[in-house]
Formats: sequence, C-alpha cells, structure tokens
Amino acid sequence: MRKPDEPAENILVEGDRSEEIRSWEQSIFAKQESAIYSVKRKQSLQARYIYGFIFFLTNLLAWFVRDYGHKFLHILHYITVCGIDGDECFHAAGVLRISLGCFIFFSSMFVTTLRAEKLQEARNSWHSRCWALKVAIYLLSVMVPFIIPSGFIQLYGQLAHVGAGIFLLLQLISLIHFLSWCDSKWMPDLQSKKCGFFGLFLSTIFYLGSFCGIVLMYIMYALDTSCAINIFFITWTAILVKVMMIVSLHSKVNRGLLSSGIMCSYIVFLCWSAIQSEPHTQKCNTKKMMAEDGDWTTILSFLIAICAIVMATFSTGIDSQSFQFRKDDIQSEDDDVPYSYEIFHFIFSMGAMYFAMLFISWEMDQPTRKWSIDVGWASTWVKILNEWFAASIYLWKLISPAVMRDKAINPEQHVQNVQVSV
Repeated sequence: MRKPDEPAENILVEGDRSEEIRSWEQSIFAKQESAIYSVKRKQSLQARYIYGFIFFLTNLLAWFVRDYGHKFLHILHYITVCGIDGDECFHAAGVLRISLGCFIFFSSMFVTTLRAEKLQEARNSWHSRCWALKVAIYLLSVMVPFIIPSGFIQLYGQLAHVGAGIFLLLQLISLIHFLSWCDSKWMPDLQSKKCGFFGLFLSTIFYLGSFCGIVLMYIMYALDTSCAINIFFITWTAILVKVMMIVSLHSKVNRGLLSSGIMCSYIVFLCWSAIQSEPHTQKCNTKKMMAEDGDWTTILSFLIAICAIVMATFSTGIDSQSFQFRKDDIQSEDDDVPYSYEIFHFIFSMGAMYFAMLFISWEMDQPTRKWSIDVGWASTWVKILNEWFAASIYLWKLISPAVMRDKAINPEQHVQNVQVSV
C-alpha cells in the first residue's frame, strides 16, 4: 500500500524495475528451455544413425547365418525346431528368422513411439535414449525366432513378400517427393534464368546418361538375337525414356524436365540391375562365371549391395515429409520432434522384410550361392516390374494436372453452351 508521504514517481520506478526483472527471468527461462530442446533434438537426430547401424549389423548377421551358420553356430543343431541337421535355422530359413527378429524389434519401436510429437514426451526419450535396454530387447528379438516352429517362419516368408513390396512402394513415394523438390529448387519458374539454366544443364546430363546407359546395355547384354529377353527389357526401357521426355516437353504439361531426366536415369539403372540379377549361367549376361565362391570382385559387389540396402532404408526412413499426406501449413514449434518416429520405425520394419527377400532372391525354396545377393529370375522380374510401375506412376504425376484441368474446364464450357442455346 502506498504511504501518504511516498512520491508517486518512486512507485512508478519500482513497478518498472519489477517488470524488467520479470521480463529478464522469462528470458532466462526461455533460453534454458531452448537449450534443453536443442540437446534433445540433437539426441533424436543422432539416434537415426544408431538405428541405421543396428540395421546394418542385422544385414551382416543374416548373411553370416545364411552362408556360414552351419559351420560356426553348432549350438543351433541342438534346437528342436532347427531339424536334425539344423537346416531349418540356416540358409534361407536362417535369413527369415533374423529378418523376423529385426521386424519384431522395429515394430515394437513403432508401437512405443506412435504419435510422439513433443521433445519433452517420454516417447521421445525412449526413442533417443535407453540404449542398453533397447540393445537387450534387440538381442531378445533376434533370438526368439530360433525357437519358433518352421511353419510359422514359412508363413512369415510369404508375408515378407508383401512387406518388401510395401517397402518398394514407400521408396518410390520418397523418390517422387525428391524429384518434386528438385524441380522446385532448380527450375522454379521461367523468369529465373540462373536456376532455369542450371536445371536444364542437369536435365541434359541425366538424359545423356540414360541414353548412354541404354546403348551400353545393348552392347553388353544383347549380344545376338538369342538374347530376346534382354532385348525386350532394354527396348522397353528405351521406349519409356522417350515417352517421359516427350510428355515432359508437351505444351499441356511443360514441366518436370529435370525430374523426368532423373527418373529416366533411375529406370535405366533398374533395367541394368535387373539384367545383372539374371542367373550367372545365362550366356547373354557378360558377367563372368565365378571360378570360386568369394573372389574379391564378388565380395566387393556384395558389400556394396548391403550398403545400398541400408542407405535405401535409411534415406526413406528419415524422409517422413513424403508420407504426411495432409499438406496443411502448420507452423512447427521449438519443442516439436524433428521427424516422425513411427514412420521411421515402420519403414525399417518393412526394410527388414525387404532385405530378407534380397538375401533369398525372393524364393524360399531355391539355394543361393555364397556372397550372392538378389540373383535369380524372381529378382530380375521384381526389378523389371518395379521399373515399369515407377515409370507409370511418374507419367501419371506429369499428366494428372492437365487431365484434372481439362475435366474442370469442360463442365464450364458445357454450361456456357447451354446458356447460349437457351
């Protein structure tokens, strides 16, 4: 309460000082809170690489069980579900069991991080920390499938075909989102000469690379008319490349030139990869027959393939924006999680099924060579179908705006014609 003899000026000064102190305290609290969020965000981003490393080790473990498990993992011979000779826990069956363990781990992470939105939530701490507990859960998840009956493992193998297909679809969605980003980044409008010219330059490079790749495939894999299947694959790929280029240059579309160039290179790569996956006994495949399992070129190719699997899964997993179908412009806040945890773990769980299919060449009953990955007619046709599907989806993405525009214009013209006739 104001004293009778206290000047009014002193009261105003004290009020200003208390307001300054309150503002200063709020500023300090905001800085501390921002620092805490920064640390938690950093932990969350670092966690992605740890999960990626776990996935990489799982791939190596699946390879080891497939190719060398029967020599070194003698303890599995004493497990009932592994059979008399332990064959139900090695080779393709061993890969499926490791894949199932990886699927269980990432599925459990998916469930426990579902709808995590804020950095201060317990689900964020679970995703980014508690590594000792999660390693224990991972080891338990990998060991449990080795006591599961073989019938269930065969059922999982059938489901893994579906999961691998879902993974390829998610990968395609991520790729198309990346292509859209490239167009918006390097070819935003016709008035921007710098970005436009650079985009045209990149488009030219990708198209030239696509055409050179097609020519090289004709030289290497279409040696004569007896190589009809390879000639068909390469020719159809060349047709798709030409169609995508023509559509992107059409006056009604007139967009996506850079993205179509990248997509052309991608489908040419898929065609080459499909031909490479043909059995080594094919005379039209210039890949030399391996004199023995495990020469250095085979080992190097195998390791590169594993790294490609991990990178494909990792890059798709961190691209959560591609799978957020609501396009509302919601302003992100400081305490929001940096990426979608549930999408990340879901894609890794599908990736577990995908790597299983690659290690067994999409066939559960066919033997595989040591140090081989994704080799066989089933693998070849999966890649070819993936190529055709990717090209079809991308072509629809190019022409759909023009088609929708025409559908929107036609009703208006019809109404005008009716009014004129009346």
